[in-house]
Parts: sequence; C-alpha cells; structure tokens
Amino acid sequence: MLSLVYFIVVLGILVLVHEFGHFIVAKKLGVGVEKFSIGFGPKVCSVKKGGTEYLLSAIPLGGYVKMSGDEPTEKITGSKKEFLSRSVFDRFSIIAAGPLLNYILAFVIFAVIFMFGSPTMTTEVGSLLKGYPAEAQGIKVGDRILTVDGKSVKYWEDMTEIIHKHTEGPINISIKRGGSVMDMTITPMVRKTKDIFGKEATIALIGVGPSQNIEKVRYGFLASIKMGFNKLVQLTALTYKALWSIITGKLSLKESMTGPIGIFVVTGQAAKLGFIYILHLMGILSASLAIFNVLPFPVLDGGHILFLAVEKLRGKPLSLKTQEAVINVGMSLLILFTIFVFYNDIVKFGIADKTLKLFKH
Repeated sequence: MLSLVYFIVVLGILVLVHEFGHFIVAKKLGVGVEKFSIGFGPKVCSVKKGGTEYLLSAIPLGGYVKMSGDEPTEKITGSKKEFLSRSVFDRFSIIAAGPLLNYILAFVIFAVIFMFGSPTMTTEVGSLLKGYPAEAQGIKVGDRILTVDGKSVKYWEDMTEIIHKHTEGPINISIKRGGSVMDMTITPMVRKTKDIFGKEATIALIGVGPSQNIEKVRYGFLASIKMGFNKLVQLTALTYKALWSIITGKLSLKESMTGPIGIFVVTGQAAKLGFIYILHLMGILSASLAIFNVLPFPVLDGGHILFLAVEKLRGKPLSLKTQEAVINVGMSLLILFTIFVFYNDIVKFGIADKTLKLFKH
C-alpha cells in the first residue's frame, strides 16, 4: 500500500511539473487555458479559477493542458488567446516548456542530492568470488581497500575503475584489517565482457563484491551544481545512446524498457532504502520523461515540434488530413508499444505468477 502511495506521489509530481511548464508559458504569452488536469479519464474533482478549470482525474498516468483553439478542427478566429493563432515560436515555447521544466527539475534534484549527501559505497569488501585472485591471495570479507596501484581510494566506484583498466601484470593493493594495514600484490583475472550496449570490452577483475557499508558524501554548493549538471548530461547521453542501440538492434527492447508497472516496483524498492533513493529515482524519471517527450514521434511533444519545424520550412502548416493521418498512425503505434511494455513488465516482474499464487491461497 505504501509503495502505491509513493508511486502516485512521484508520478504526480513529475506530471504536475511537466504540465505546469505548458500551462505557465501559455498563460505568460496570453493564450487561454481552459483546463489543467493531473491524470486522465473521469474527473474526480475540480475547481475553476481565472477562466481555467483545474482537475484531478481518475487515471494518474499523465495529464494534459487544454488551451483555447488548440485543435485543428476548431474554428480559428485569429484571436491571440488561441493557441493555433500564435506564431510558430510562441507555440514552440509552450510545447517545449513541459519537457524543459522536467529537465530542470532533474538537474535540481541531482544537485540537491550531492549537496545534502549522495549515498556512496565504501571500499569495504562484502563478498569474495570463488576461484578469483582476491580469495587466493587471502583478502577477507570486512577488509577495506585503501590504495590501488599507489592511488588512494575511498569509494567503490573509484577503486573498480582503476582495477578494471589494469589488464596487464600484477597490481599493488593495500588493505586495512582491524587495526593493521597490509600490502599485497595481486594478478587480476582478465575477462572479455559486453557493456549494456553490446560492445565488447576487456576488463581486469580480482573477484571482490561491495558490502552494505554506505556513506553519505556531501559536496559544496558550486561543486554540487557542477556534479548535478554533469550527471544530467551523462544520463542524457546514456539514454540517447541506448535508444540508438535499440533502433540498430544492438540492445534488446524487451530487456531495456520499463513501464508503469516496473516504475511501481522500483519505487517500492527505493522507498525501503530511504527518502534519498526515492529522490534520486525521481530525478532519473524526470530526466527520462523530458528526453522521451522531445523525440520526434507523433502525439509526443517532440512530434508537435516536428510539425512546427515543417510548418516553418513550408511557410504553412501541413493539411488537416495529413496531420490526422500521421497522428492516428502515431497513436496506434503508441498503443501497441504501451501494450508491449505492460506485458513485458508483467512477465519481467512475475506479476502473473504472483497473482496466480494469491488466488490459489
């Protein structure tokens, strides 16, 4: 039940921020906003203020902003309050504001996490792989690795980065066990592996796993801003690289995509770990929402932006018939994709098996 509450709250905030982006820019430009809804489907409750009806709808998987004159089938009078009567730049500003605000939210969240304490794994050994050099050399669970190749290491990620690159010859490691420090030389095991994009890589391994010893690492204001920005850039690059790998067939769509069910499961897991993990998940989801929304696909914000680009180049919008045809095809593909994602989540997270067991009991 608590997982459901967290899921609705996280999703609700992301949708609210996204739709508020469209809403506030439309208002600032003088475009009439008839409805501002969080959720789809039947109205749960509403209040009308300043010519806008604010709604809470039954299905919390999205939202929408209904502006005056935003349907091509409507009769357009040329009023500045009508969305379609505004310039291409004004319409672009309104459409782009939604994903932009999600992107800004992600940046703020990441910066705040770095500022108030980013959970980071220490170099304490939590497990040993049988048959690997670390076990053979006498490293034990509970040991803390202090240096690798003469370089001081405090966190797991820094340590593994050095070890993975050491593919030739032995490596010098110093460890702390109890109150004493010991030096040892280990020859890593070199393995060929594939990254998440299917690209082959050669890495060195000594066969140690991290412990549950987590430290909150805090950074200064300016450092947090810089690190939050860098994390957002890295996440963006990683997402688009993954999308390209899916398109080219290097990455499985089935294994890499997660829908609402998957988000619900992951949100529940994050909630058990603590608030900072929920916040981190929210940052990732907010960035992902922005990134996917600007893809040039009909019915997404990116699809509407593509229509505007074509209109700018042609000097006039596409015909109503063409727009309807493209949107209908896009909507059909989106429905099929949604069904696929839901089915994939059900299989991936064993929802069907759990439901059957519940009924059997």
